[in-house]
This record gives sequence, C-alpha cells and structure tokens, in this order.
Amino acid sequence: MMEDSKIVELYWLRSEKAIAESEQKYGKYCHSIANGILRSREDSEECVNDTWLAAWNAMPPHRPSRLATFLGKITRRIALHRAEKNNAGKRGGGEVPLAIGELEECIPAPREDVADEAALATLLDRFLEGLPEMTRTMFLQRYWYLRTCREIARELGVGESRVKVRLHRARAQLREMLEKEGIGL
Repeated sequence: MMEDSKIVELYWLRSEKAIAESEQKYGKYCHSIANGILRSREDSEECVNDTWLAAWNAMPPHRPSRLATFLGKITRRIALHRAEKNNAGKRGGGEVPLAIGELEECIPAPREDVADEAALATLLDRFLEGLPEMTRTMFLQRYWYLRTCREIARELGVGESRVKVRLHRARAQLREMLEKEGIGL
C-alpha cells in the first residue's frame, strides 16, 4: 500500500488516484466509523464517499501529517451530521445523542477561541494517556466510535455493567481534571 505522504501528495497534485488509494488503504476504517454511528450500510457508504470528496476539497490547503486521523475525523463529522439529520423529529434519537449527552456532563460546550479548543484537546489527550488501557479503549469506543455499552462489552469480553461503571468513573475523573485545570462547564 502507498505511504500516506504519497497519497497526500496525490491530493495536492489533484490526481484522482488519491481517492482510489485512500479507499484502498482507509476504506474499511472509515466504513467502520460511519457504520458505528449510522448503523446503516447504505448511509455509511454515502458518508464514506462524502469523506473522499471532503478530503479532495480540503487538500490543498491542508496537508495532514496523519492521514488516517484526518480521514477519520471527516468521516465522523459527516456521519454525525447525517445521524442528526436522520433522527430529526424521531422520538429518542438513538445512540448518538445518548453518548453525547453522557459527555456533556464533563466537557464544556465548544468555544469560539481556537486557543481554548487546542488547550482542551491537549488536556483530553493527557487524560486518555493516563487511563488504564482497557478503560481508554472503552472510552474511545463509546465516545469516538459511538458504540453501545453492549457492543463494547461483547468486543472486550466483559460484562455490560463493568463497561458502564468504568465509563462513569472515567467521566468523573475527566470532569475533575478539567475543573482542576480551570475548564468548567
């Protein structure tokens, strides 16, 4: 498979081969993200196709150093937008609002100041690095990939209640850390 830097260069050269190489290298990864959020193969397929278009439009001017992260963020944003649109007016709303609601307990609302957002991102990275590996995996599966607690438990071979307890404790630790750093709700 082609190296990420070469794929990015293809985008900058406006070569359509960039999209084919992205699909080959990161298609399954992006489909996994989209499907975890949307729970629909058809919607996920459209979302991933939109990801390639968004990447095409973003490069240039962006030159991502981590192509997987860059494409994953685009896919996640598009899938969340589509899930919000799909669930508009529906009762309950599904897993996405539930997971986001859990995090709203401890993470402040988005801010206009880019420096504040960068500081929050740095603190979140530090928080995740400090978690035990299994708890970190659970946290990322729940709040990045938006998996259900049942799916996480099944994947990790633990009980669903164990996942819920660890996530609850991790959110409490995150809230405490952010408060100590002066970042409150």
